[in-house]
Amino acid sequence: MKLLQTFNRLAARIPADPVALMLRVFPALVFWQSGQTKVEGFRIKESTWFLFEQEYALPLIPPEMAAVMATVAEHLLPVLMILGLLTRLSAFGLLAMTAVIQIFVSPGAWMTHGFWAAALLAVLAWAISQGPIRAVKGRLLSHSRCEALSCCRVQTRLACTWLASP
Repeated sequence: MKLLQTFNRLAARIPADPVALMLRVFPALVFWQSGQTKVEGFRIKESTWFLFEQEYALPLIPPEMAAVMATVAEHLLPVLMILGLLTRLSAFGLLAMTAVIQIFVSPGAWMTHGFWAAALLAVLAWAISQGPIRAVKGRLLSHSRCEALSCCRVQTRLACTWLASP
């Protein structure tokens, strides 16, 4: 019993920031890598068009539109999520993509998609958004430093308000 209590006490000391970072980064990297397989430079590959026309045929969405939407989303949403910008919205978008992939593309991969969904739901539910942009923003100027600049121009005060906001 004492050993279990010690273990629980040590486990409770795991810092939340690295855990939050992993919950954002690892699912984001899965989608980023998938997006990279769909492009050559800044152009969508011919094989991507073929896959969306033949293999991934989704109901209600034309294959051309689905290919563009998926490719853009797999590049934009992971970057936003890793940076901690629009984190909940990005996680929701990736969760929706996970559901579409599970239902229409790879229904047999439910365990893999379950792990993605669990991480994305944690990000969505707990607003895990302490990304590098917010961390730098918070450290760059503290609110007390901004108060010292109160005699400065309005733009400076607005910048200080933005930089001090969580």
